[in-house]
Amino acid sequence: MSNFDKCLQIILHHEGGYVNHPEDPGGMTNLGVTKRVYEDWVGYAVSEHTMQNLTEEDVAPIYKKNYWDRIKGDILPEGLNLCVFDFGVNAGTGRAAKYLQTMIGTVVDGGIGPMTIRALDEHVSLIGLQETIEQYQENRQRYYEKLKTFKTFGRGWTRRVNETTQSALKMI
Repeated sequence: MSNFDKCLQIILHHEGGYVNHPEDPGGMTNLGVTKRVYEDWVGYAVSEHTMQNLTEEDVAPIYKKNYWDRIKGDILPEGLNLCVFDFGVNAGTGRAAKYLQTMIGTVVDGGIGPMTIRALDEHVSLIGLQETIEQYQENRQRYYEKLKTFKTFGRGWTRRVNETTQSALKMI
């Protein structure tokens, strides 16, 4: 059974509402969906007014197809799927997958497939799901700390990593 809806609620809490921060490379964003991503989804240019008025119903299918399905959220262990999903939303699904693949010592190609799942199962059986989640989130935090925008956004990213870790551990 998928826990997509529960994970999406956690992500939407972190993403918040409409923003257009000048230092955010994503630009105009609402509910975590950038203007570019939304325009790609609907197939035409949208106004700032449209972006300001996006609803959860507008963005949920984008999150499902472009993020959850790409990271194989229904296959990953509960809790870890939240972490990989959240990192994928925040930094790209390919990067989220590569961080997982590097951590578990499998081929690093940015796509989660049968080889990654087998290696993940072995990793979890060796160190446990809690340790796997904590390890993934520590690696994720180190990624953020290396970004040039960490000074501006680092406090929020750190809070997000910590809160996501707590939520993930409760799903075990």
